[in-house]
Amino acid sequence: MSTGENEQGLRKILDMTRLMSIVILGLHFYYYCYKAFEKWELTTEISDRLLSNIGNTGLFSHFNTAKLIALALLIISLFGAKGKKDEKLNHKTAFTYIITGLLIYFGSYFSMFIPATITNVAIVYILCAVTGFILVLTGGTLLSRVIKMKLNNKDIFNKENETFPQEERLLNNEYSINLPAKYHLKGKVRNNWINIINPFRSVLVCGSPGSGKSYFVIRHLITQHLAKGFSMFVYDFKFDDLTIIVYNHYLKNRHHFRKPPAFYVINFDDLSRSHRCNPLDKENMLDITDAAESARTILMGLNREWIKRQGDFFVESPINFLTAIIWYLRKYQDGEFCTLPHVIELMQVEYDKLFSILRSEKEIEVLINPFVNAYLNDVMEQLEGQVASGKIAMARLSSPQLYYVLSGNDFSLDINNPETPKILCVGNNPQKIQIYGAVLSLYVNRLVKLVNKKGKLKSSLVFDEFPTIYLNNIDSLIATARSNKVATCLGVQDFSQLKKDYGKDQADVIMNITGNILSGQVTGETAKQLSERFGKIMQDRTSLSINRMDTSISRSKQLDNAIPASKIAGLSSGEFVGMVADDPDCKIELKTFHGEIQNDHDGLKKEQNNYKPLPAVRQVTAVMIQRNYLQIKQDVEDLVAAEIERMMNDPEMKRLVVRKN
Repeated sequence: MSTGENEQGLRKILDMTRLMSIVILGLHFYYYCYKAFEKWELTTEISDRLLSNIGNTGLFSHFNTAKLIALALLIISLFGAKGKKDEKLNHKTAFTYIITGLLIYFGSYFSMFIPATITNVAIVYILCAVTGFILVLTGGTLLSRVIKMKLNNKDIFNKENETFPQEERLLNNEYSINLPAKYHLKGKVRNNWINIINPFRSVLVCGSPGSGKSYFVIRHLITQHLAKGFSMFVYDFKFDDLTIIVYNHYLKNRHHFRKPPAFYVINFDDLSRSHRCNPLDKENMLDITDAAESARTILMGLNREWIKRQGDFFVESPINFLTAIIWYLRKYQDGEFCTLPHVIELMQVEYDKLFSILRSEKEIEVLINPFVNAYLNDVMEQLEGQVASGKIAMARLSSPQLYYVLSGNDFSLDINNPETPKILCVGNNPQKIQIYGAVLSLYVNRLVKLVNKKGKLKSSLVFDEFPTIYLNNIDSLIATARSNKVATCLGVQDFSQLKKDYGKDQADVIMNITGNILSGQVTGETAKQLSERFGKIMQDRTSLSINRMDTSISRSKQLDNAIPASKIAGLSSGEFVGMVADDPDCKIELKTFHGEIQNDHDGLKKEQNNYKPLPAVRQVTAVMIQRNYLQIKQDVEDLVAAEIERMMNDPEMKRLVVRKN
């Protein structure tokens, strides 16, 4: 009816065609089983004369002629058949009926040779032919009920629809990181490149444990930047997984530097393979703000909950107290004892002596006065609340091994100094993360301050498991280091981990200002946030409509997520999604990617087997470590005794000596 034709008239024509096929088949039976019809007394003179006239047309010139014509008319009638559609029916069932019916329909001929009476032979033949005819009719009707237009059920997860074109060119420059990969596009696998052409806009590598952050991304960032002459700092959470890679590629690529860099390692577990470095070195402690930053970093690293409570009275008070002690040691004898171990020991001195010597330094008088007043006024509960939390936290660092590394000065932290370039690796230990992490946070804080300056070499800062250390003002580093050619790579497992250790506001800033992001398998809020960041693409949508007489398929296009959160949550190891940043000199139109990074596993394994172990720095004995530990304690005792004696012998200074009534 939708085509303007009279459906009822068409149905009558089809019914007439089917009736004609039945009539012709009946004439066939009458002609070839005539003797049986005679015995049944079903013949007449008129029918015989009519049959003779029909026979002259050639309808009975061959045994199967009439049967073929009847079958042809039946098939014509089935072309217009429209049965009720059924999703459960399929072509296999319909064709089984049709083929079986055809075999019986034409195979009935052999029943003519059965050794039986004429009537019995006729009955068997007619029954067989009629059965075959009915089976063909049934199969044809079922065929009309099968839904001819079906949706593509092979792609049940909509993978093919969510593929999109990606950057296939290799875009290489003197700073870039280029990772070969493969991706899917409309059912085909294609080669592409993940081109991080501007790493100075920072790189964030996300992924749950085992997703391949280090193996597929971070190690290539390290090796490619060393090959391009970058000075480098690497925070190796599981020492020495990354350090051994850095060291061997440093040996391989030293000739790429204008001035070959020196290689340094800081490690608190194996002191014979660790250099010594004083993060509070007097040369880089230029004013009291440096002392304040260092104090904040070390205490935030030891008390991670304080990060979310910055500004509170009982958080800022111990920071001010520690700032005063650091700056006092920096000013005392031109910083001879300005090391973290001396700071820790000086904090533990009894209040009378400690406050007396601190009051002698004018620059920290403002910082120390609230504590002195609380002590003199016998407000000990307040004083202990202000100071004790800092003292207790710092006391956890009182270790001969830590003192040994922190009190030496084998090198300075300005790794991108053109005159003395350096490759520095610092190692943590997952079993001692709270203590080591706080100290390493101080190293990182001081290093970032020195590195992020103009006129320095290009440098790369790599942080594996970044949330395990505290870097104050990391957002400022990401935002400003680009112009100073400092590339920052942050490895995190999940956004929730970053939020837990840095607070929601800081975590949001880090996620949002990062220019290049690569993510392996992550779930929850991280996956949703990344999915929104990657944007939407036009996807084909197909819907199937079924009614009694017909089926119809409508196709449309819809804007939907290019990489849904569910897909990010189901990524395999080595499979990454992300978005890269470009720069004015090299525009990238296709910034988003979803592919599998290609590693030469055999080549990497062979390379790893040939790695040289980290060299020993010096022979370190337990006696040396203990002697250094005791010497620091003695230095502080001597300092306090000498200063108290000097103040007592000076009439002007004597009034500053604290004496509690």
